[in-house]
Amino acid sequence: MNERSEGETYEQGAERTFGALPPAQGRGFARTWWGLAWMKALEDSALDGQQLKKGRKYAREAAVGAVSVRPGRITAVVRERDGSAYRSDVLLQQLSEEEWDRFLDMAVDRSGHIAALLDRDMPPHLVEDAAAAGVELLPGMGDLEPECSCEAWDHCPHTAALCYQVARLLDEDPFVLLLIRGRRERELLDELQVRSASRAAPQEPQGAHEDERTPEGVRADEAYAAWNTRAAPPSPPPLPDEPGQPPVLDTETGPAPGVGAPGIDVPTLEFLARDTAVRARRMLAEALSAGHERRPVEEELTESQDAVRLAASGPEPRIVARLAAGTGRDRAELALAVRAWGYGGCAALAVLEEECSPEPEALARARTRLAEAWEEGERPQLRAQRNRWTVAGSDAQLRYGHDGRWWPYRKERGRWTPAGPADQDPASALAVVLLGDG
Repeated sequence: MNERSEGETYEQGAERTFGALPPAQGRGFARTWWGLAWMKALEDSALDGQQLKKGRKYAREAAVGAVSVRPGRITAVVRERDGSAYRSDVLLQQLSEEEWDRFLDMAVDRSGHIAALLDRDMPPHLVEDAAAAGVELLPGMGDLEPECSCEAWDHCPHTAALCYQVARLLDEDPFVLLLIRGRRERELLDELQVRSASRAAPQEPQGAHEDERTPEGVRADEAYAAWNTRAAPPSPPPLPDEPGQPPVLDTETGPAPGVGAPGIDVPTLEFLARDTAVRARRMLAEALSAGHERRPVEEELTESQDAVRLAASGPEPRIVARLAAGTGRDRAELALAVRAWGYGGCAALAVLEEECSPEPEALARARTRLAEAWEEGERPQLRAQRNRWTVAGSDAQLRYGHDGRWWPYRKERGRWTPAGPADQDPASALAVVLLGDG
Protein backbone atom coordinates (compact mmCIF):
# COMPACT_ATOMS: atom_id res chain seq x y z
CA MET A 1 0.00 0.00 0.00
CA ASN A 2 1.44 3.39 -0.93
CA GLU A 3 1.76 6.38 1.37
CA ARG A 4 -1.20 8.20 -0.13
CA SER A 5 -3.69 5.44 0.60
CA GLU A 6 -2.29 4.95 4.08
CA GLY A 7 -2.03 8.58 5.10
CA GLU A 8 -4.92 10.52 3.68
CA THR A 9 -7.61 11.03 6.30
CA TYR A 10 -10.31 13.23 4.81
CA GLU A 11 -11.23 15.90 2.34
CA GLN A 12 -13.53 18.75 3.31
CA GLY A 13 -14.26 21.73 1.11
CA ALA A 14 -11.03 23.22 -0.26
CA GLU A 15 -8.84 21.36 2.24
CA ARG A 16 -7.27 17.90 2.34
CA THR A 17 -5.75 16.42 5.46
CA PHE A 18 -3.21 13.61 5.43
CA GLY A 19 -2.46 11.52 8.50
CA ALA A 20 1.06 11.38 9.90
CA LEU A 21 3.30 9.28 7.67
CA PRO A 22 5.48 6.48 9.06
CA PRO A 23 9.24 7.04 9.50
CA ALA A 24 11.06 7.50 6.17
CA GLN A 25 13.05 4.45 5.19
CA GLY A 26 16.28 4.34 3.20
CA ARG A 27 16.84 7.42 1.07
CA GLY A 28 13.44 8.69 2.12
CA PHE A 29 11.48 11.65 0.81
CA ALA A 30 11.09 12.45 -2.89
CA ARG A 31 11.54 10.01 -5.77
CA THR A 32 9.73 11.88 -8.55
CA TRP A 33 11.30 14.77 -10.39
CA TRP A 34 8.58 17.18 -9.22
CA GLY A 35 9.03 16.07 -5.61
CA LEU A 36 12.76 16.69 -5.95
CA ALA A 37 12.02 20.12 -7.46
CA TRP A 38 9.92 20.95 -4.37
CA MET A 39 12.82 19.98 -2.09
CA LYS A 40 15.27 22.02 -4.19
CA ALA A 41 13.07 25.11 -3.75
CA LEU A 42 13.32 24.60 0.02
CA GLU A 43 17.05 23.93 0.08
CA ASP A 44 17.83 26.88 -2.22
CA SER A 45 15.81 29.22 0.02
CA ALA A 46 16.97 28.28 3.53
CA LEU A 47 19.94 30.24 4.86
CA ASP A 48 21.00 27.74 7.53
CA GLY A 49 21.88 24.23 6.37
CA GLN A 50 21.92 22.96 9.96
CA GLN A 51 18.26 23.84 10.33
CA LEU A 52 17.49 21.80 7.20
CA LYS A 53 19.52 18.90 8.55
CA LYS A 54 17.51 18.90 11.78
CA GLY A 55 14.29 19.17 9.76
CA ARG A 56 15.21 16.09 7.71
CA LYS A 57 15.85 14.24 10.94
CA TYR A 58 12.46 15.22 12.36
CA ALA A 59 10.73 14.14 9.17
CA ARG A 60 12.58 10.80 9.09
CA GLU A 61 11.53 10.13 12.68
CA ALA A 62 7.84 10.79 11.95
CA ALA A 63 7.77 13.90 14.14
CA VAL A 64 5.40 15.61 11.70
CA GLY A 65 1.73 15.13 12.53
CA ALA A 66 -1.25 15.33 10.20
CA VAL A 67 -0.60 17.64 7.24
CA SER A 68 -3.39 20.01 6.21
CA VAL A 69 -3.21 21.17 2.59
CA ARG A 70 -5.33 24.05 1.32
CA PRO A 71 -4.96 26.83 -1.25
CA GLY A 72 -1.85 28.85 -0.51
CA ARG A 73 -0.87 27.05 2.71
CA ILE A 74 0.25 23.76 4.25
CA THR A 75 0.08 23.20 8.01
CA ALA A 76 1.20 20.58 10.52
CA VAL A 77 2.17 20.20 14.16
CA VAL A 78 5.82 19.13 14.57
CA ARG A 79 6.89 17.52 17.84
CA GLU A 80 10.39 17.55 19.27
CA ARG A 81 11.76 14.73 21.42
CA ASP A 82 11.11 16.65 24.62
CA GLY A 83 7.40 16.75 23.77
CA SER A 84 7.38 20.38 22.61
CA ALA A 85 4.87 20.88 19.81
CA TYR A 86 5.01 23.66 17.22
CA ARG A 87 2.45 24.66 14.64
CA SER A 88 4.28 25.13 11.36
CA ASP A 89 2.93 26.65 8.16
CA VAL A 90 4.49 27.03 4.72
CA LEU A 91 2.87 29.46 2.27
CA LEU A 92 3.00 29.30 -1.52
CA GLN A 93 1.34 31.93 -3.69
CA GLN A 94 -1.85 30.80 -5.42
CA LEU A 95 -2.23 31.11 -9.16
CA SER A 96 -4.46 33.94 -10.34
CA GLU A 97 -7.72 33.32 -12.19
CA GLU A 98 -6.01 34.43 -15.40
CA GLU A 99 -3.15 31.96 -14.85
CA TRP A 100 -5.58 29.12 -14.18
CA ASP A 101 -7.47 30.02 -17.33
CA ARG A 102 -4.26 29.77 -19.38
CA PHE A 103 -3.30 26.49 -17.70
CA LEU A 104 -6.70 24.89 -18.36
CA ASP A 105 -6.69 25.97 -22.00
CA MET A 106 -3.19 24.53 -22.40
CA ALA A 107 -4.19 21.22 -20.78
CA VAL A 108 -7.29 20.86 -22.96
CA ASP A 109 -5.23 21.53 -26.09
CA ARG A 110 -2.98 18.58 -25.23
CA SER A 111 -5.01 15.54 -24.19
CA GLY A 112 -1.89 13.76 -22.98
CA HIS A 113 -1.59 16.26 -20.14
CA ILE A 114 -5.04 15.35 -18.78
CA ALA A 115 -4.27 11.64 -19.04
CA ALA A 116 -0.99 12.15 -17.17
CA LEU A 117 -2.69 13.99 -14.31
CA LEU A 118 -5.34 11.28 -14.00
CA ASP A 119 -2.48 8.77 -13.69
CA ARG A 120 -1.04 10.89 -10.85
CA ASP A 121 1.89 11.89 -13.07
CA MET A 122 3.35 15.30 -13.86
CA PRO A 123 5.61 14.88 -16.92
CA PRO A 124 8.22 17.58 -17.54
CA HIS A 125 6.57 18.66 -20.78
CA LEU A 126 3.36 19.50 -18.87
CA VAL A 127 5.29 21.87 -16.59
CA GLU A 128 7.26 23.23 -19.58
CA ASP A 129 4.07 23.88 -21.58
CA ALA A 130 2.51 25.56 -18.54
CA ALA A 131 5.60 27.77 -18.17
CA ALA A 132 5.39 28.65 -21.86
CA ALA A 133 1.82 29.79 -21.16
CA GLY A 134 3.10 31.99 -18.33
CA VAL A 135 2.14 29.64 -15.48
CA GLU A 136 4.78 28.45 -13.01
CA LEU A 137 3.44 25.35 -11.24
CA LEU A 138 6.51 24.32 -9.24
CA PRO A 139 7.96 26.65 -6.61
CA GLY A 140 11.31 28.30 -7.12
CA MET A 141 13.89 29.78 -4.77
CA GLY A 142 12.20 31.90 -2.12
CA ASP A 143 8.66 30.83 -3.04
CA LEU A 144 8.13 28.63 0.05
CA GLU A 145 7.46 31.14 2.84
CA PRO A 146 7.76 29.76 6.42
CA GLU A 147 5.68 30.59 9.49
CA CYS A 148 6.18 28.75 12.80
CA SER A 149 5.10 29.16 16.39
CA CYS A 150 8.78 28.88 17.41
CA GLU A 151 8.99 32.42 15.94
CA ALA A 152 11.98 31.74 13.68
CA TRP A 153 12.11 34.24 10.81
CA ASP A 154 13.71 31.82 8.33
CA HIS A 155 13.06 28.15 7.67
CA CYS A 156 13.40 26.42 11.05
CA PRO A 157 13.64 22.65 11.62
CA HIS A 158 9.85 22.48 11.97
CA THR A 159 8.95 24.13 8.64
CA ALA A 160 11.77 22.20 6.96
CA ALA A 161 10.39 18.92 8.34
CA LEU A 162 6.95 19.87 7.04
CA CYS A 163 8.35 20.55 3.55
CA TYR A 164 10.21 17.24 3.45
CA GLN A 165 7.04 15.43 4.48
CA VAL A 166 5.02 17.21 1.78
CA ALA A 167 7.60 16.05 -0.79
CA ARG A 168 6.51 12.49 0.03
CA LEU A 169 2.87 13.42 -0.49
CA LEU A 170 3.68 15.09 -3.81
CA ASP A 171 5.40 11.91 -4.98
CA GLU A 172 2.10 10.06 -4.74
CA ASP A 173 -0.24 12.77 -5.97
CA PRO A 174 0.66 15.92 -7.92
CA PHE A 175 -2.87 17.21 -7.28
CA VAL A 176 -1.53 18.14 -3.83
CA LEU A 177 0.62 20.79 -5.53
CA LEU A 178 -2.31 21.98 -7.64
CA LEU A 179 -4.42 22.34 -4.49
CA ILE A 180 -1.73 24.49 -2.86
CA ARG A 181 -1.73 26.58 -6.03
CA GLY A 182 -5.49 27.08 -5.60
CA ARG A 183 -7.56 24.33 -7.27
CA ARG A 184 -9.12 21.17 -5.81
CA GLU A 185 -8.81 17.98 -7.85
CA ARG A 186 -12.56 17.65 -8.37
CA GLU A 187 -12.91 21.31 -9.32
CA LEU A 188 -9.99 21.08 -11.73
CA LEU A 189 -11.28 17.94 -13.46
CA ASP A 190 -14.77 19.43 -13.69
CA GLU A 191 -13.41 22.52 -15.43
CA LEU A 192 -11.35 20.40 -17.82
CA GLN A 193 -14.46 18.34 -18.59
CA VAL A 194 -16.52 21.45 -19.33
CA ARG A 195 -13.85 22.93 -21.61
CA SER A 196 -13.30 19.63 -23.43
CA ALA A 197 -17.04 19.19 -24.00
CA SER A 198 -17.41 22.80 -25.12
CA ARG A 199 -14.72 22.41 -27.77
CA ALA A 200 -16.18 19.12 -28.98
CA ALA A 201 -19.72 20.53 -29.32
CA PRO A 202 -20.83 21.89 -32.74
CA GLN A 203 -20.80 25.67 -32.98
CA GLU A 204 -24.13 27.49 -33.15
CA PRO A 205 -24.66 29.48 -36.37
CA GLN A 206 -24.19 33.19 -35.92
CA GLY A 207 -27.38 35.11 -35.42
CA ALA A 208 -29.27 32.18 -33.90
CA HIS A 209 -32.19 33.31 -31.78
CA GLU A 210 -31.77 32.99 -28.02
CA ASP A 211 -34.83 30.75 -27.75
CA GLU A 212 -33.43 28.44 -30.43
CA ARG A 213 -30.13 27.97 -28.53
CA THR A 214 -31.69 27.15 -25.16
CA PRO A 215 -32.78 23.50 -24.86
CA GLU A 216 -36.10 22.89 -23.15
CA GLY A 217 -36.43 20.64 -20.14
CA VAL A 218 -37.60 17.03 -20.50
CA ARG A 219 -39.47 14.94 -17.97
CA ALA A 220 -37.19 12.37 -16.35
CA ASP A 221 -39.48 9.41 -17.16
CA GLU A 222 -39.70 10.49 -20.82
CA ALA A 223 -35.92 10.85 -21.07
CA TYR A 224 -35.39 7.40 -19.57
CA ALA A 225 -38.00 5.83 -21.86
CA ALA A 226 -36.31 7.34 -24.91
CA TRP A 227 -32.89 6.12 -23.76
CA ASN A 228 -34.20 2.64 -22.94
CA THR A 229 -35.38 2.06 -26.53
CA ARG A 230 -31.97 2.78 -28.06
CA ALA A 231 -29.43 0.16 -28.97
CA ALA A 232 -26.68 2.10 -27.20
CA PRO A 233 -26.81 4.79 -24.53
CA PRO A 234 -26.34 8.39 -25.67
CA SER A 235 -23.16 10.32 -24.99
CA PRO A 236 -23.22 11.89 -21.52
CA PRO A 237 -24.13 15.58 -21.40
CA PRO A 238 -21.47 18.15 -20.58
CA LEU A 239 -21.26 19.18 -16.95
CA PRO A 240 -23.10 22.49 -16.38
CA ASP A 241 -21.01 25.37 -15.06
CA GLU A 242 -23.33 25.86 -12.08
CA PRO A 243 -26.11 23.87 -10.41
CA GLY A 244 -29.54 24.52 -11.92
CA GLN A 245 -31.72 27.17 -10.34
CA PRO A 246 -34.98 25.81 -8.89
CA PRO A 247 -38.24 27.62 -9.66
CA VAL A 248 -39.39 30.36 -7.33
CA LEU A 249 -42.61 29.26 -5.68
CA ASP A 250 -44.45 32.59 -5.92
CA THR A 251 -47.65 32.25 -3.92
CA GLU A 252 -48.76 35.89 -4.12
CA THR A 253 -50.66 35.38 -7.39
CA GLY A 254 -52.51 32.34 -6.13
CA PRO A 255 -50.96 28.99 -5.29
CA ALA A 256 -50.87 26.08 -7.65
CA PRO A 257 -52.53 22.93 -6.30
CA GLY A 258 -50.62 21.78 -3.26
CA VAL A 259 -48.25 24.80 -3.19
CA GLY A 260 -48.83 27.25 -0.39
CA ALA A 261 -51.43 24.92 1.12
CA PRO A 262 -51.51 24.48 4.90
CA GLY A 263 -48.44 22.57 6.09
CA ILE A 264 -46.25 23.53 3.11
CA ASP A 265 -43.29 25.72 4.10
CA VAL A 266 -42.39 27.39 0.80
CA PRO A 267 -38.94 28.82 1.79
CA THR A 268 -37.92 25.43 3.17
CA LEU A 269 -39.12 23.70 0.00
CA GLU A 270 -37.09 26.13 -2.11
CA PHE A 271 -34.02 25.48 0.08
CA LEU A 272 -34.39 21.71 -0.43
CA ALA A 273 -34.78 22.23 -4.19
CA ARG A 274 -31.53 24.22 -4.31
CA ASP A 275 -29.75 21.57 -2.27
CA THR A 276 -31.02 18.88 -4.65
CA ALA A 277 -29.64 20.80 -7.64
CA VAL A 278 -26.21 21.10 -6.00
CA ARG A 279 -26.11 17.40 -5.17
CA ALA A 280 -27.29 16.44 -8.65
CA ARG A 281 -24.46 18.40 -10.24
CA ARG A 282 -21.91 16.79 -7.91
CA MET A 283 -23.21 13.31 -8.74
CA LEU A 284 -23.07 14.09 -12.47
CA ALA A 285 -19.49 15.35 -12.11
CA GLU A 286 -18.51 12.13 -10.37
CA ALA A 287 -20.26 10.02 -13.02
CA LEU A 288 -18.41 11.84 -15.82
CA SER A 289 -14.99 11.54 -14.18
CA ALA A 290 -12.51 8.87 -15.15
CA GLY A 291 -12.46 5.80 -12.92
CA HIS A 292 -15.80 6.58 -11.27
CA GLU A 293 -16.93 2.98 -11.68
CA ARG A 294 -14.13 1.82 -9.36
CA ARG A 295 -15.10 4.12 -6.50
CA PRO A 296 -17.06 2.69 -3.58
CA VAL A 297 -20.73 3.55 -3.43
CA GLU A 298 -21.48 5.98 -0.61
CA GLU A 299 -23.79 4.68 2.08
CA GLU A 300 -27.17 6.36 2.22
CA LEU A 301 -27.41 8.94 5.00
CA THR A 302 -29.87 8.50 7.82
CA GLU A 303 -32.44 11.25 8.38
CA SER A 304 -30.41 12.50 11.34
CA GLN A 305 -27.16 12.59 9.35
CA ASP A 306 -28.80 14.29 6.40
CA ALA A 307 -30.27 16.94 8.66
CA VAL A 308 -26.75 17.77 9.89
CA ARG A 309 -25.48 17.86 6.31
CA LEU A 310 -28.26 20.30 5.40
CA ALA A 311 -27.56 22.47 8.45
CA ALA A 312 -23.87 22.57 7.50
CA SER A 313 -24.78 24.21 4.17
CA GLY A 314 -25.76 27.42 5.99
CA PRO A 315 -29.55 27.77 5.70
CA GLU A 316 -31.44 30.61 7.37
CA PRO A 317 -31.98 30.33 11.15
CA ARG A 318 -35.64 29.32 10.85
CA ILE A 319 -34.69 26.26 8.77
CA VAL A 320 -31.90 25.41 11.21
CA ALA A 321 -34.47 25.45 14.02
CA ARG A 322 -36.70 23.04 12.08
CA LEU A 323 -33.76 20.72 11.40
CA ALA A 324 -32.87 20.71 15.11
CA ALA A 325 -36.44 20.01 16.22
CA GLY A 326 -36.94 17.32 13.58
CA THR A 327 -33.93 15.35 14.83
CA GLY A 328 -34.52 15.79 18.55
CA ARG A 329 -31.60 18.17 19.05
CA ASP A 330 -31.55 21.64 20.51
CA ARG A 331 -29.73 24.38 18.60
CA ALA A 332 -26.52 24.00 20.57
CA GLU A 333 -26.45 20.26 19.94
CA LEU A 334 -27.04 20.80 16.23
CA ALA A 335 -24.25 23.40 16.13
CA LEU A 336 -21.87 20.84 17.67
CA ALA A 337 -22.98 18.25 15.12
CA VAL A 338 -22.36 20.71 12.27
CA ARG A 339 -18.90 21.46 13.62
CA ALA A 340 -18.10 17.75 13.79
CA TRP A 341 -19.47 17.25 10.26
CA GLY A 342 -17.07 19.89 8.99
CA TYR A 343 -14.10 17.92 10.33
CA GLY A 344 -15.04 14.55 8.85
CA GLY A 345 -18.65 13.97 7.81
CA CYS A 346 -20.40 10.85 9.06
CA ALA A 347 -17.30 9.45 10.80
CA ALA A 348 -16.81 12.61 12.86
CA LEU A 349 -20.53 12.79 13.68
CA ALA A 350 -20.50 9.22 14.98
CA VAL A 351 -17.56 10.01 17.27
CA LEU A 352 -19.45 13.01 18.67
CA GLU A 353 -22.68 11.17 19.38
CA GLU A 354 -21.73 7.54 20.04
CA GLU A 355 -19.60 5.62 22.49
CA CYS A 356 -17.88 2.36 21.63
CA SER A 357 -15.45 -0.14 23.14
CA PRO A 358 -12.20 -0.23 21.14
CA GLU A 359 -10.33 -3.46 20.56
CA PRO A 360 -7.63 -4.11 23.18
CA GLU A 361 -4.95 -4.20 20.48
CA ALA A 362 -5.89 -0.70 19.32
CA LEU A 363 -5.72 0.63 22.87
CA ALA A 364 -2.33 -0.99 23.43
CA ARG A 365 -0.92 0.57 20.26
CA ALA A 366 -2.28 3.97 21.30
CA ARG A 367 -0.71 3.77 24.76
CA THR A 368 2.63 2.88 23.17
CA ARG A 369 2.50 5.83 20.77
CA LEU A 370 1.57 8.21 23.59
CA ALA A 371 4.37 6.89 25.79
CA GLU A 372 6.92 7.43 23.03
CA ALA A 373 5.78 10.99 22.30
CA TRP A 374 6.64 12.52 25.70
CA GLU A 375 9.53 12.17 28.10
CA GLU A 376 8.89 10.45 31.41
CA GLY A 377 7.38 12.93 33.85
CA GLU A 378 6.01 15.18 31.10
CA ARG A 379 3.51 12.71 29.71
CA PRO A 380 -0.15 13.80 30.03
CA GLN A 381 -2.17 11.68 32.44
CA LEU A 382 -5.21 10.21 30.68
CA ARG A 383 -8.41 8.86 32.23
CA ALA A 384 -9.90 6.30 29.85
CA GLN A 385 -13.64 5.64 29.64
CA ARG A 386 -14.40 3.36 26.72
CA ASN A 387 -13.36 5.27 23.58
CA ARG A 388 -12.98 8.64 25.35
CA TRP A 389 -9.65 9.50 26.97
CA THR A 390 -9.61 12.72 29.01
CA VAL A 391 -6.41 14.53 30.03
CA ALA A 392 -6.38 14.98 33.80
CA GLY A 393 -6.44 18.62 34.85
CA SER A 394 -7.09 19.84 31.32
CA ASP A 395 -10.01 20.58 28.99
CA ALA A 396 -8.54 18.19 26.41
CA GLN A 397 -9.83 14.81 25.30
CA LEU A 398 -9.18 12.13 22.67
CA ARG A 399 -11.94 10.05 21.11
CA TYR A 400 -11.43 6.83 19.19
CA GLY A 401 -13.56 6.24 16.11
CA HIS A 402 -14.87 3.09 14.47
CA ASP A 403 -12.38 3.64 11.63
CA GLY A 404 -9.36 3.42 13.96
CA ARG A 405 -8.56 7.15 14.02
CA TRP A 406 -8.26 9.52 17.00
CA TRP A 407 -10.21 12.77 17.19
CA PRO A 408 -9.16 15.77 19.34
CA TYR A 409 -11.81 17.35 21.59
CA ARG A 410 -11.81 20.43 23.81
CA LYS A 411 -14.29 21.42 26.52
CA GLU A 412 -15.89 24.77 25.67
CA ARG A 413 -18.61 26.29 27.84
CA GLY A 414 -19.14 22.99 29.57
CA ARG A 415 -19.51 20.89 26.37
CA TRP A 416 -16.99 18.58 24.76
CA THR A 417 -16.44 20.12 21.33
CA PRO A 418 -14.63 18.77 18.23
CA ALA A 419 -11.26 20.54 17.99
CA GLY A 420 -9.84 19.28 14.68
CA PRO A 421 -9.63 16.48 12.13
CA ALA A 422 -8.74 12.91 13.02
CA ASP A 423 -5.27 11.42 13.06
CA GLN A 424 -4.04 7.83 12.98
CA ASP A 425 -1.53 8.82 15.67
CA PRO A 426 -3.17 9.64 19.04
CA ALA A 427 -0.12 11.68 20.08
CA SER A 428 -0.46 13.95 17.03
CA ALA A 429 -4.18 14.43 17.68
CA LEU A 430 -3.54 15.21 21.33
CA ALA A 431 -0.73 17.65 20.48
CA VAL A 432 -3.15 19.67 18.35
CA VAL A 433 -5.60 20.23 21.19
CA LEU A 434 -2.94 20.73 23.88
CA LEU A 435 -1.14 23.26 21.70
CA GLY A 436 -4.42 25.11 21.23
CA ASP A 437 -4.93 25.16 24.99
CA GLY A 438 -1.46 26.60 25.41
